[in-house]
Amino acid sequence: MTDPVGSELRFLSEVLTSQLVWTNLFPQRWPPPFPTSAPPSPYEGAPPYEGVRPPLPPLPRRHHVDRTTTRAATTRAALALALSTGLVLVGGAGTAQAADVNVAKNAGFENGLANWSCSAGSGAVVSSPVRTGAGALRATPAGLDNAKCVQTVAVKPSSTYTLSAWVQGGYAYLGASGTGTTDVSTWTPDSASWKQLTTTFTTGAGTTSVQIYTHGWYGTAAYSVDDVNVFGPDGGGGTDPAPTIPAAPTGLAAGTVTSSSASLSWGAVSNATGYKVYRDGALAATVSGTSATVTGLSANTTYQFQVAATNAAGESPKSAAVPARTAEVTNPGPGPAVPKHALTGYWQNFDNGATVQKLRDVQSQYDIIAVSFADATTTPGQLTFNLDPAVGYASVADFKADVAAKKAAGKSVILSVGGEKGNVTINSDASATAFADSAYALMQEYGFNGVDIDLEHGINSTYLTKALRQLSAKAGSSMVLTMAPQTIDMQSTGTEYFKTALAVKDILTVVNMQYYNSGSMLGCDGKVYSQGSVDFLTALACIQLQGGLDASQIGLGVPASTRGAGSGYVDPQIVKNALDCLAKGTGCGTFKPAQTYPNIRGAMTWSTNWDATAGNAWSNAVGPHVHNLP
Repeated sequence: MTDPVGSELRFLSEVLTSQLVWTNLFPQRWPPPFPTSAPPSPYEGAPPYEGVRPPLPPLPRRHHVDRTTTRAATTRAALALALSTGLVLVGGAGTAQAADVNVAKNAGFENGLANWSCSAGSGAVVSSPVRTGAGALRATPAGLDNAKCVQTVAVKPSSTYTLSAWVQGGYAYLGASGTGTTDVSTWTPDSASWKQLTTTFTTGAGTTSVQIYTHGWYGTAAYSVDDVNVFGPDGGGGTDPAPTIPAAPTGLAAGTVTSSSASLSWGAVSNATGYKVYRDGALAATVSGTSATVTGLSANTTYQFQVAATNAAGESPKSAAVPARTAEVTNPGPGPAVPKHALTGYWQNFDNGATVQKLRDVQSQYDIIAVSFADATTTPGQLTFNLDPAVGYASVADFKADVAAKKAAGKSVILSVGGEKGNVTINSDASATAFADSAYALMQEYGFNGVDIDLEHGINSTYLTKALRQLSAKAGSSMVLTMAPQTIDMQSTGTEYFKTALAVKDILTVVNMQYYNSGSMLGCDGKVYSQGSVDFLTALACIQLQGGLDASQIGLGVPASTRGAGSGYVDPQIVKNALDCLAKGTGCGTFKPAQTYPNIRGAMTWSTNWDATAGNAWSNAVGPHVHNLP
């Protein structure tokens, strides 16, 4: 007896093969004439064929088959089978064509930034957050750069493509240019979770390549991109090959060690998108680059470290083990008290074109020196500090000696957390404790007097308050605690920054709000004031004073030079006038506070390096004025 299912499969195969052959040899003779009407097919109304054969109705015995019904049903099944194999039968001629593909290369960023180019070094491939696979693009805009990342893809002329990508984080744009017709783009504002952007474009008659791009917005938060898709006809460039497991890293070496951390570096592996660092056989860190600092170590202890490379295909064998021994703990002791009127300056632990300084070179007018910046680890809330070789220190001990010398001269040296490109997540009890423990360990290790909170990517006031109180309990009453919120963060007492400042008011030294990279804002009188004026400084400071902060906790933060920020630079005389207006009621603009605040703390600048670049004009003018306030 004949198996009806097997017979029909053979029949379908014969029909499909015949159709493809006849299409190429005798297109005018295929398909053969069918009756104009036929009984309904068993597949009509069924969902599209997706590679799983739908159940077939039982066939009658062969000599009773109604050929009219069978041919109509078989033609539809053959078409479904052709689609499942990547062929499309077009029109009456039945021409076979390849199915549409994703013509973007390295679309999931599984091979680093291969095939992509990002402006001003703004993009990097990270292991978190990712939507799929092991890597995603993380691009960080700056004041004069929108972090644009581009790729040129091969396309087919006069064809339509669907462009899509998944984005997360700050403002994110997706577009295509050079299409030969109408260039397209789409965007979304900040998104806490992954969101898909989609648009379409049609290529011109002579267009064989198109540039696709993503970018953020100037001076806003970093954005993430994953799973880019340019879906349409293959333009000759093909699509991504499947990744292969990377080779084991080589060249692993231990660098700087402290009493609680060890820095490691190794050679890059060509097709790796990330690396896993192992301590004594247990996973200690996951990073996207070729270096890492493992923290949370015990003092005066030897550890064995290994590293493995990863990508979407899997994880490589581990490298050869390298030993590293941590240093003994030192206790630097408390620092000096902050003066009644103080000047704060941020010292750059990196080279961005400003004058490179060692800590010993920081101008004597500065009373609080904020070392910029701490680094985050893979453990939420945990901090570490990596001295940048670009600064020129021969050793960590040399840097520690400079910290001690500044303290001996009556200066407070604190560690700044955050900055434009840095972020530390403190959103749970565990991360709050990790912050406090690691920050205190760094204070002990390097001699820092305290911390500065410069988190610019959102904070949780509940858990940041817990973290700061735990740190204060460890460090004692001599701890220096400063903050540097943006103007938008202090417009009302309901913002997370303002709530944090009020919650730690009893241990808070000063809030040096950043009166730059801002634009116009509301003053305490409800009027709008433009950036760069005396009124802007005094009317916004008034919000903090009326909101509950003490005058001794208010500082005016401005750039040290025109190159120190994207916008908001003011002449030092404007800073002096604003301080006089708040402290003495003189030098005011159109806004005059209802009372004077003679205990106003002072001023802050970004940065001591940009100040030095401009010949120390800012500190030489503002420093003496601050110190001579009543």
